[in-house]
Amino acid sequence: MKRLTLEEIGKLSGVSRATVSRVINNYPHIRPEIRERVQTIIDQTGYKPNVVARTLVSNRSNIIGLIIPSVVQQVFSDPYFPTLISGIARGCNANNLVLSLYLFDSLEDERNLFQAIIGTGLIDGLIVTTARRNQEMFDTLQESGFPVVFVGEPDDIAKTTFIDIDNITGGYTAAQYLLELGHRRIAIISTHINRSGESRLEGYRKALHEYGVPFDDHLVAYGDFSLDSGYSAMQSLIPHQPSAVFVTNDLMALGSLRALREAGLRVPEDVSVVSFDDLSPATQADPQLTTIRQPVQQTGKDAVTMLLGLINGDVQHPQHVFLPNELIVRASTGAVRSKSFRKQQEALDKGC
Repeated sequence: MKRLTLEEIGKLSGVSRATVSRVINNYPHIRPEIRERVQTIIDQTGYKPNVVARTLVSNRSNIIGLIIPSVVQQVFSDPYFPTLISGIARGCNANNLVLSLYLFDSLEDERNLFQAIIGTGLIDGLIVTTARRNQEMFDTLQESGFPVVFVGEPDDIAKTTFIDIDNITGGYTAAQYLLELGHRRIAIISTHINRSGESRLEGYRKALHEYGVPFDDHLVAYGDFSLDSGYSAMQSLIPHQPSAVFVTNDLMALGSLRALREAGLRVPEDVSVVSFDDLSPATQADPQLTTIRQPVQQTGKDAVTMLLGLINGDVQHPQHVFLPNELIVRASTGAVRSKSFRKQQEALDKGC
């Protein structure tokens, strides 16, 4: 089908090319009957405006970019990212925006292409995840003055707009639940790759402190939110005989379950496991995981709304939004049952 031009739409409508352009770009002071006539022809012919030409006229493309600072393999092996992308796409659809997704095969590609992305002029703003720390990218964005919303709390929050969940409260809730079940040797698998994992660790420590349980470095291990890192981290914790483990994402929890199973330990009879996210691995696991549910899709949709506020100039100061989370109890947790672990916990309680 031939692509119509503005001139041809104008001839069919009985108006000038300039008038058609003004209708398309929602200019005021156009008589209602003329606007209706032009719009009718546009609807009948299925005319689609040239995005580049429209950008030149309005200085807006209605395209936003999404940058995920991770290599492609990591993005699609972790269910968090497809769920987040789905939420962002829904937000874009609701606001008649086009989403441009930027993925990289390597960290070198990310470094080389980032400047080009914000220099094209074809996107109105960016959503950037803080799944992995990238100070170079963060500094570049800050200096550019480009409209940006971060998904996840960055290290430097003073001048940034971001949306995240309340990770500290989530970590606290996970540890508190295990403490209420009678556990005292509670391990944690956290991460250093971003602030989210560290905030969940902070919440865990806060709960231990409030319940009078000493923090034990031997019960802390670190991963990178991948399945294999959860497996390795749990292997390092098993010799220290925790009766429960808080794993700071679902994917690492799957790896943790495998390590426990290979060590001959039953979940939850010997070791209780609480995870974080409540994405597909939580219900695919055997047993299904007790976890802290975060609203990932809602986070994506809200990030689009926040970005539009920046683009339109409705938001003048940095916004910091924290969404709530909730504990979802399933089969991977239970009260302390192992006699050897119970004796250790009783000894800890007496010393508190």
